Amino acid sequence: MEFLASKGDYIIYFKRHLLLVLVCVIVLVCTDQDYYSLLGVSKEASSREIRQAFKKLALKLHPDKNQNDPNAHDNFLKINRAYEVLKDEDLRKKYDKYGEKGLEDQQQGGRYESWHFYRYDFGIYDDDPEIITLDRGEFDAAVNSGELWFVNFYSPRCSHCHDLAPTWREFAKELDGVIRIGAVNCGDNRMLCRIKGINSYPSLYVFKTGMQPVKYYGDRSKESLKNFAMQYVTSTVTELWAGNFVNAIETSFASGVGWLIAFCAERGDCLSYQTRLKLAGMLEGLVNVGWMDCGTQGELCDNLDVSSSTTAYFPPGATINNKEKGGVLFLNSLDAREIYQEVMQHLPDFEIISAASLEDRLAHHRWLLFFQFGEGDKSNVQEFKKLKFLLKDEHIQVGKFDCLSSPTICNKLYVYQPCLAVFKGKGTGDYEIHHGKKILYDIVAFAKESVNSHVITLGPQNFPDKDKEPWLVDFFAPWCPPCRALLPELRKASKHLYGQLKFGTLDCTVHEGLCNMHNIRAYPTTVVFNQSDVHEYEGHHSAEQILEFIEDLRNPSVVSLTPETFAELVQRRKQEEIWMVDFYAPWCGPCQALMPEWKKMARMLNGLISVGSVDCQKYYSFCHQESVRGYPEIRLFPQKSNTAHQYYSYNGWHRDAYSLRGWALGYLPRVSVDLTPQSFTEKVLNGKDHWVIDFYAPWCGPCQNFAPEFEILARAVKGRVKAGKVDCQAYGHTCQTADIRAYPTVKFYPYQGTKKSVLGEYIDSRDAKGIADLLNEKLEAMENKGKRKKSRNKVRT
Repeated sequence: MEFLASKGDYIIYFKRHLLLVLVCVIVLVCTDQDYYSLLGVSKEASSREIRQAFKKLALKLHPDKNQNDPNAHDNFLKINRAYEVLKDEDLRKKYDKYGEKGLEDQQQGGRYESWHFYRYDFGIYDDDPEIITLDRGEFDAAVNSGELWFVNFYSPRCSHCHDLAPTWREFAKELDGVIRIGAVNCGDNRMLCRIKGINSYPSLYVFKTGMQPVKYYGDRSKESLKNFAMQYVTSTVTELWAGNFVNAIETSFASGVGWLIAFCAERGDCLSYQTRLKLAGMLEGLVNVGWMDCGTQGELCDNLDVSSSTTAYFPPGATINNKEKGGVLFLNSLDAREIYQEVMQHLPDFEIISAASLEDRLAHHRWLLFFQFGEGDKSNVQEFKKLKFLLKDEHIQVGKFDCLSSPTICNKLYVYQPCLAVFKGKGTGDYEIHHGKKILYDIVAFAKESVNSHVITLGPQNFPDKDKEPWLVDFFAPWCPPCRALLPELRKASKHLYGQLKFGTLDCTVHEGLCNMHNIRAYPTTVVFNQSDVHEYEGHHSAEQILEFIEDLRNPSVVSLTPETFAELVQRRKQEEIWMVDFYAPWCGPCQALMPEWKKMARMLNGLISVGSVDCQKYYSFCHQESVRGYPEIRLFPQKSNTAHQYYSYNGWHRDAYSLRGWALGYLPRVSVDLTPQSFTEKVLNGKDHWVIDFYAPWCGPCQNFAPEFEILARAVKGRVKAGKVDCQAYGHTCQTADIRAYPTVKFYPYQGTKKSVLGEYIDSRDAKGIADLLNEKLEAMENKGKRKKSRNKVRT
């Protein structure tokens, strides 16, 4: 630890560091360009809004349209860079937090397309209200909402996708309300499409909760698409006659579900079969749909005063003999959408919960509550009436609460404007406010996730300042898209850590003072409080990364080094030890951006290379003594030898975990051996050892990337399987004989008592752990087979 001799030394020390921090901040602020302003969008802009704004600017500023402007290329690069960063959830978070300094390792925006591409190929469905463009952050919420979805996975470069677009739009308009029609741009959502197994475009899939996704293989006409999709609409249309009509109407009172009936007579137009089926899908769970043939049920139609084709809605408890008193609604339209809207208006609204009964009711049931301010609050749309049906299986009741009836209760819950919240059946203390989109599928997904997770809304009264139990607190702003994208991932993570770590969210637009107290300067900022220890999460917005972060807090993968431990562990390391050390400063933006990648790399190198870090703000003199001139400074200290360097500095452009890991593995002593045609024949084919071989070409990029992975494999199977490499550029005939058709190719040559086949066994993996597990399984199977053979031979003797 660094000690200061006097008060004067302390002041000089403090001023020097303060000046350094101020210079860094000034440079950061002055050199940053505001990406949101460049695109003309607000910080709360959605991905779709950012895409639309960029397209508008691209068509105006593209160099193809401004050939006489010498600055056109540079101007376009600026907006292109802004778009590439803001469209990416993780990069957007880094930019919001650190500005351009946090993006030094990211070079998005250096290339762009032709004007023609932006005009005709970019954002195909962004201007179609019936088609919902889904991004990575909202896809799962949408398709797991309980509604039926038909999703088009497309690429903007795919000609067949453009050919389909006009048909997809017409199809979406026709089935609007029956099926949710979605579109995923795989150019902007590569990871999502890869996870979903999308390998050709366009790929059309039907999604419904409880059902495996179903791919569409038919022709792409509107009728074929409609017939395919409608078979997954499980709602039915009931034919009614004298025998079942009265019973249906009378029992509707008990079920609370009314009837929409199409009466088909000789005069007038009757609702078509397709329209009735569409209405059954649109009103599923809310209203039963039926039809009656007045040609065969003339007496019943006469009793109902139905003399020509018509459609009528019978609400629960309707009186047949007195239609006006019973509230029967006759509809003149033949359009499914118009009928749907009129019926929805006549369905009862949600129950209003009184202030006196609120606590008791929330303590015994799960609730989704809409908070409104006076009866004139019309924030709820008619479609939300589907919530009761869609949340029925989760046993979630839906209601309203008027904050004007009891402002104290709403203030206690930090509700100051119309919103909705989920209460988890434990009273008013365990709840979560919804901050997502005010659309049906997002609300359904939120409610289902929230009641089954362990995230609660925090405020001054329940903030875990002095809590003995560890807490993860997400400081956020509702207008911030990366914040909204993180919330579902927090809910997923909370389920895995229940009983070990508590989860809460704090809205900094409501609790500004509390956020300032904790020095929150960007959103989202996620912090783990463990009594006096505070740890900020810097990783990607995924539950998996959050869980890794928590695991790293429990079992740190990176050693925090002091000058004393650096000398002991690094400088006096054992002969065969290798260390990687990050010299950083906490105020340095690139250092902060590196930290989650550094920890991830450390986990990947566990058991191979030791990883540490030195805080150069805390140990300034030591870092100066070690000639650290900039941050972050990454050094590798290799195995000791008479000729070895003291250390190697990392000068690579990319500072992600995989790039750093690949660089570090290059300094491990090789375990695999290079093979010539002669040694391949003698040792591999004719030898009595098991071999795994990497057939590669020196010029092949994937081969170079796989090389360190193969060395990890060689170490993992050392002692059981030997590892070798064959250069197919130098020894083409050997590779041709082994039937090598692509690079790299991995093959296994097990010894089973006889000469091995030159073809070997193909291994379809590039993951060291996966290959090692596969080889061990194969060896175990061979050993068991050998034991069974010996056992049979003993029995015979």
